[in-house]
Amino acid sequence: MAATDFIVAIELGSTNITGIAGKKNADGSIQLLAYASEHSSDCIKKGAIYNLDKTAQSLTSVIKQLEDQLQASIKQVYVGIGGQSIRSIRNSESRHLDEDTKISQALIDSILKSNREISLIDQELLAVEPQEYKVGNNLLTEPVGIPADNIEGNFLNIIARNTLKSNITQCFKQTGYEIADYLMAPLVTADVVLSTNEKRSGCALVDFGADTTTVTVYKNNLLRHIAVIPLGSSNITKDICSLQIEEEDAEQLKLRFASAYTAPSEDENEQNKEYHLDNNKFTIRARQLEEIVEARVNEILANVWNQIKVSDYSDKLLGGIILTGGASNLPNLDKALANITKIDKIRIAKTAEVSVEGLIELPQNGAFNTLLGLLATGKENCCRPTPEKDVQLDFMQDSGQKLKDDQAVQVQAQIQAEKRKQECQELLNQASQMILGRSYLEALEVLKNARLLNIPAKEEEIKSLEKEAKRLYEEAERVKVIRLEQQRQEEERAKKRLEQCESLINEAKELKEKKNYRSVLFKLEEASKLNIPEKREEIEKLKEEVSSMKKGFIASLIEKMTKASNDLMKD
Repeated sequence: MAATDFIVAIELGSTNITGIAGKKNADGSIQLLAYASEHSSDCIKKGAIYNLDKTAQSLTSVIKQLEDQLQASIKQVYVGIGGQSIRSIRNSESRHLDEDTKISQALIDSILKSNREISLIDQELLAVEPQEYKVGNNLLTEPVGIPADNIEGNFLNIIARNTLKSNITQCFKQTGYEIADYLMAPLVTADVVLSTNEKRSGCALVDFGADTTTVTVYKNNLLRHIAVIPLGSSNITKDICSLQIEEEDAEQLKLRFASAYTAPSEDENEQNKEYHLDNNKFTIRARQLEEIVEARVNEILANVWNQIKVSDYSDKLLGGIILTGGASNLPNLDKALANITKIDKIRIAKTAEVSVEGLIELPQNGAFNTLLGLLATGKENCCRPTPEKDVQLDFMQDSGQKLKDDQAVQVQAQIQAEKRKQECQELLNQASQMILGRSYLEALEVLKNARLLNIPAKEEEIKSLEKEAKRLYEEAERVKVIRLEQQRQEEERAKKRLEQCESLINEAKELKEKKNYRSVLFKLEEASKLNIPEKREEIEKLKEEVSSMKKGFIASLIEKMTKASNDLMKD
């Protein structure tokens, strides 16, 4: 049975062009009906189309896949606009009025129209976000009905290169499909990721993608700033490639071992640690990888913080900073950002704040929040009515029923396989981090779970990680045994030194009784050299006693000699 009431959204990403179809339920949730994607790295860079023909081909393929899953024809789609050239600029428009003129909606519309007529060179106005209106000394968001003799409208204009939108339009003309509406990708992402409290209190949303990083700032429920930084996680991969490593291997190194922040360590083993990929194809020092990754991450986050400061709201973000996007999965990204911004309130949004259901399950890793935002924002039915397909399928009631069509079943199987592959990769990443944290047995347990997912393409990687975990575990156990033996030997030596020290002290005491003070001091000096802390006080006390006795003996001897001399003189 065919679906005849659904919304279709397309995201033009730098890595993939993704499409999704869904139906909005009465309770506000979304029923996911179809999903498709095609690689786009050869036709889209930094979020902007540079090869029209290849983009049109990929778009056609994605929409055809959606139609096959829906068993219906698609007339139009909602498409997101994002990319490197998008930024915001501020503008003000004033009107001087007769005394106590009541502000009307027509006046507001006139001010808004004047703002839209601003002159732009090689740029296009994509959207306008009204800020507060200054009426007298007051800043208002709803000035209609208030008497005033002057009003100033403040606007945040979102602009981009004029080719950004026109290239999208041209590609869709080639496909033969219509565009229901152009939606600002950063704004729809914010709508499904940020809470009302965060927007009101003041927050920054950082969408960390493959080729770009988008920063949006909100305060008092209004967009205050938007900027797209032309740097993303793919730059980290390229930096690793500078070590004469293939891009695919560099990507695996990033996914398995990279961390946005690594705390300094004095441990010699940590400093000499090395990472290996499958079959020990090559080796890289852990510290070298850390330096490469952290240098690029810090550059990107420094640019993010600079854009937040440019917004003039860096000290007003009571809602903190929210991270999303596929690259937000980089371990310790929040710690790295906190280290730069000194802001502790940082949240990583891996899912959208919208309820989704259906047989299609998207990975909850932050990479699909924009796509869900586009779908949630769409309103018009995107189905192309056809005489042969006029039966309405209520997916809301039939969500628990299995797909009967063989092709639909195959698509669902592919989605589940992709989900298992994603889950397997997450387990491998988790195991890698555990190995870094020296939790070797726990890592082996996680790898056991990864093997149960039965992903043949990951078998070699699992074996390699298991081999590494076992090797490091055995090495750690060997070192542990060596250290225990060293500790035992040291305790044995300490015991012998203590016995030798006690023997010397006892000999010194016997010599003291015999008044052989020179030998006593010699024995006590030998005992001191053994450096036994608990005997130090006893040795010093004996030395003082011997010194005192020695002085008394000499004084007595002098007294006797004096007396003998006096007796001789008398005789």
